[in-house]
Amino acid sequence: MAESAVSQYVDQFSCSVCLDPLKEPVTIPCGHSYCMSCITDCWGQKEQGPPYRCPQCRESFSQRPLLKKNTLIAEMMETLQKTSLQTAAVECDVCTTEKNRAVKSCLQCLASFCQTHLQLHYESPAFMKHKLVEASRNIQENICLSHGRLLEIYCRDDRQCICYLCMIDNHNGHCLVSLESEWTNQKKELNEIKEECQKLIQERERGQRELREAVKSFKSSALETMEDIEKVFTELICSLEKKRSEIKEQIRAQEKTEIDRAEELHKHLDQELTELRKRQAEIEKLLITEDQIQCLKSCQSVCVLPSFEDVPSFTQHIHLSFKDISISAFKEVLEDVCQQQTARISREVSNVHVAQTPEPKTPNTFWQYFCQLQLDPNTANNKLKLSEENRKVAHLVEFQQYHDHPERFNAFPYILCREGLYGRCYWEVECSGDIWAVAVCYKGIRRKGSSDYCKLGFNKKSWRLSLAQQNVHFTHDKAQVSIPAVGSSRIGVYLDHRAGTLSFYSVSDTMTLLHRVQTTFTEPLYPAFGVLDGSSVRIIEHRRVQIDQKKLSD
Repeated sequence: MAESAVSQYVDQFSCSVCLDPLKEPVTIPCGHSYCMSCITDCWGQKEQGPPYRCPQCRESFSQRPLLKKNTLIAEMMETLQKTSLQTAAVECDVCTTEKNRAVKSCLQCLASFCQTHLQLHYESPAFMKHKLVEASRNIQENICLSHGRLLEIYCRDDRQCICYLCMIDNHNGHCLVSLESEWTNQKKELNEIKEECQKLIQERERGQRELREAVKSFKSSALETMEDIEKVFTELICSLEKKRSEIKEQIRAQEKTEIDRAEELHKHLDQELTELRKRQAEIEKLLITEDQIQCLKSCQSVCVLPSFEDVPSFTQHIHLSFKDISISAFKEVLEDVCQQQTARISREVSNVHVAQTPEPKTPNTFWQYFCQLQLDPNTANNKLKLSEENRKVAHLVEFQQYHDHPERFNAFPYILCREGLYGRCYWEVECSGDIWAVAVCYKGIRRKGSSDYCKLGFNKKSWRLSLAQQNVHFTHDKAQVSIPAVGSSRIGVYLDHRAGTLSFYSVSDTMTLLHRVQTTFTEPLYPAFGVLDGSSVRIIEHRRVQIDQKKLSD
């Protein structure tokens, strides 16, 4: 009866959105109650706007109601949860006609007794030394199935409860302690795990709160940016109409992508919270019961918490707003640079995120940022020969007949790519020979002469990884860092322009980090290469990467 009543009450206090018992219950003006996250997500959907409606009665509100935790319902839910965890009613083993509810179980008698039949244990000297615990259905599990004796010893080697005869027959030389001693140790460990569990719960609750605020700010900045775009683009000539629509659509798509990602992360945190709260409830149940044997059998499954990743801090994320996009600059640009400016904005929009995307760690995650590169013949030194559709460069002894160009390196055997890179980009090159360099630089690096201003890695405008005489170094602004020998001829480069991260990897069956730079990039970065003494560098095409990926998986 009691168990049925509890179940009925739990059903009454269920959220009509997720159909689970209320979590962080809030009550809206119409009187209906929901989980805080459920009603927030419901009203936060794109199609949901003023007036806001109750999902049950459909009553509308012109302004979005302020949501506050209903402490009364929260306390009732906590009470119901604890009640549901209590052991179901146990019947007295002595009653013959109408079974009364047992109040205690005897570990020596291996039976449960109602208040009337329990008096013998209080009055008779023969029973006074018996150990009584709260009434339990599992009392018969306290006897050894092999010997029919009481389980009163714990074997730490085998992690099981045993009787005296088991100790003699099968556990000679094992670490044996009394049940009480082992339970004391386990209880201490359970309390420590409970505290750790509570800490993890608090971290994830903080993460959920920060994520909600981050999403709110993200949506607000997206709306403000689209309004700015609308204002600026209406002042431009009709030839810009198509570009305006493309940028607005990209912002909406990026907003939807990131909001979907945030909702998925929110769901993931909620799943972790559910698992942690369930584990916490199991621990609390063990801590309040006096059935030591059952507890010792059960605590093994709850002693180890599931492993979770650290909860990121969303409020500290610096790329949460579209406000950094320079839409107003369009008023001053000319028609012939429209294509270049819209491409720049497109890259910036792609880098606005609710949560910081961590640097890739596996080949699959790197390849999603793979960018196609092509060498720029106008920058090639006269001793460099291009081939394979301007994707391979090799050093030759004889001069190449290149026409003079202001962007050409005339002293060092260098070449740049055509593409200036923003955002997150990844590319791979195959290097051969004894002297080569893989680098990035600003477009403004000097090309004429042999000073350090023209030398990759020896000024503030370039970053270089190089091999010379079997020694590998990373160089920037003349400062060199020695790097252990590279185990592969393939080098991968990952750039996160907005985060200021530049990483060089040795690529084989695995990705081995060679060096990582953390700085602030102020301009687009151009991939650059240097080769000498017959060495060569070949840019890996996307098609070949896919083939190589298949080979690795096979």
